[in-house]
Amino acid sequence: MACQALVGGMHVAPVLIAQDRSQTGLHLELNPFGIRALLGLPAAELSGRVVDLAEFGSRRLVSLPDRLAATGSWERRFAILDDVFLAHLAEVAPAAAPAPEIGEAWRRLIVAGGGIRVGALAGEVGWSRRHLADRFGRELGLTPKQVARVLRFERAGALLRQHGPMDLAGVAVACGYYDQAHLSNEWQAMAGCSPGTWIAEELPNLQDLAGATEPDSPV
Repeated sequence: MACQALVGGMHVAPVLIAQDRSQTGLHLELNPFGIRALLGLPAAELSGRVVDLAEFGSRRLVSLPDRLAATGSWERRFAILDDVFLAHLAEVAPAAAPAPEIGEAWRRLIVAGGGIRVGALAGEVGWSRRHLADRFGRELGLTPKQVARVLRFERAGALLRQHGPMDLAGVAVACGYYDQAHLSNEWQAMAGCSPGTWIAEELPNLQDLAGATEPDSPV
């Protein structure tokens, strides 16, 4: 699928997106609840999917990639985004807001960086664990446990990007993993490669990271 503009939901597995050697573009991250406001559907409908922005049918959204490409100023591109999204928001029929307990559960997960047990989270919002998983999953497409996994993974990646060489065992502890082996297993599931491979490919300046070898790798 060749697209100028892609819209993706939350994923718990790696996604391969092919691209030209040289490209420019904008990467915009939306709060899952903002998807309801901007696109008129719950985030669950995009979970695990990557679709063409044109599928949402708005003439403003369909023409947005060409307008951005034809503009030479980044300041003007951001202004176009603001104008298009604000105009589109006025067109989209308001969607029913999710239960406040779902929003509070999401907020707590974000604040804790995924480091909160689902049972404790359910107790905080006043629902049973099963009811929370069901309602939360229907709105966001992922259960609280899955969102916690994504947030821990993102937090670990952010630590490596922000602080440079770090011991992976220390990163694991800081991000709520049981140990380095747990981090490595989750990284393989989320990124499709080991932490060491990810570091070498995504952060080449960190290739000498202390502790970057996998737990079962020869030293």
